[in-house]
Amino acid sequence: MPKLTKMLEEAGENIKLARLRRKLTMEQVAARAGISRSTLRQVEKGEAGVSLGIYAQVLFVLGLEKDLLLIASNDVVGRRLQDVELLVKKKTPKRTL
Repeated sequence: MPKLTKMLEEAGENIKLARLRRKLTMEQVAARAGISRSTLRQVEKGEAGVSLGIYAQVLFVLGLEKDLLLIASNDVVGRRLQDVELLVKKKTPKRTL
């Protein structure tokens, strides 16, 4: 899980940087997202216990909601598994009547 923790921390840092670039205070973003300032602090730290919905609300406030569509959009592993399955499927004999 250390890798996941690092990724969440990086996402939180990116969210914080986006807020600062927009010159928004924590109070402003929290109020617009309908969350407490302490919850926003958790988001910006990349806390794993914060729900995805909260992250989505904050991204929406920052105008970054389209970034949510990138989650699992390029499923390389899933496509490879599907391709392997398609390649090894045995041909079923055609039935003749």
